[in-house]
Amino acid sequence: MSQANCPVPKNQQPTNEFIELSKSKIFSWPKSKKSFLFILLKLWLGTFLLFIVISSGSVYFETAILKYTLLSFFCSLSLPFLLSIRLYLGWNHVFKRLTSEKVEYEESGWYDGQTWIKPPNLKEKESLIALLEVKPILKNLIQILSLILVLALFGILLFQYRNI
Repeated sequence: MSQANCPVPKNQQPTNEFIELSKSKIFSWPKSKKSFLFILLKLWLGTFLLFIVISSGSVYFETAILKYTLLSFFCSLSLPFLLSIRLYLGWNHVFKRLTSEKVEYEESGWYDGQTWIKPPNLKEKESLIALLEVKPILKNLIQILSLILVLALFGILLFQYRNI
């Protein structure tokens, strides 16, 4: 957006929000699916070890080691799930702003919101960025969230219908 024609502050312009999010250390993780899966796997195993240590303090741990190990294994999915949800929400927000025909912005605070209609050439440029850059990231995040939810559902069903 050229600053002369655009009333939207520079930090609230969708293209600049995309660039800022791309440069962010945590939000750049899902750009590569394999590296993001590796990060989530490390986070999951670290959380699993923490949950094992916590559950080993239980009086019942000695009598049901398998149950508490599996419980820790499935409960440790919560941290990767929450991180993935946060990343999805951030990227989805940028995707919606890039594909929108209008840009909502605030000049000095929440009380003076304005709307600016994008010119056609800018709309095309931002739609391309959304489709080529952001959409694959959202697709990866949805796949990863689905995998985590399937594992969590498996754990819930295992404890619901099996007496381990």
